[in-house]
Amino acid sequence: MKGIPGRMMRGLPVGARLRCADNTGAKIVQIVTVPKYHGVHRRYPSGGIGDLLVVSVKKGTPEMRRQVLNAVIVRQKRPFRRPDGTMVSFEDNAVVITTPEGEVKGSDIKGPVAREAAERWPRIASIASMIV
Repeated sequence: MKGIPGRMMRGLPVGARLRCADNTGAKIVQIVTVPKYHGVHRRYPSGGIGDLLVVSVKKGTPEMRRQVLNAVIVRQKRPFRRPDGTMVSFEDNAVVITTPEGEVKGSDIKGPVAREAAERWPRIASIASMIV
């Protein structure tokens, strides 16, 4: 077969709203931009599992709302292919708020975390309760 095995599908374009899966106080965040994204002319930048994003907090505690933060995608609804050929998709789109270096700001992650995100960000893997 031709093609790249394990190709990551970027299922979340700029403007998408995602659930925040940690306990930082943010509930719903919106993607502002995807740093280091090199796409095609007139194509919306989009992110996939394990990508670092810049997000704006839309719903949450009064201290967290309207803040611009960094986050990493840990779940996405869009199916993606793993190198062994299996297709994986989750029930929702979710992020974990981090620092630009990858340090997690919260102390707990609710729900499963994709294996691809856990391998790329070791601090997320150490806090995650379930890695799928």
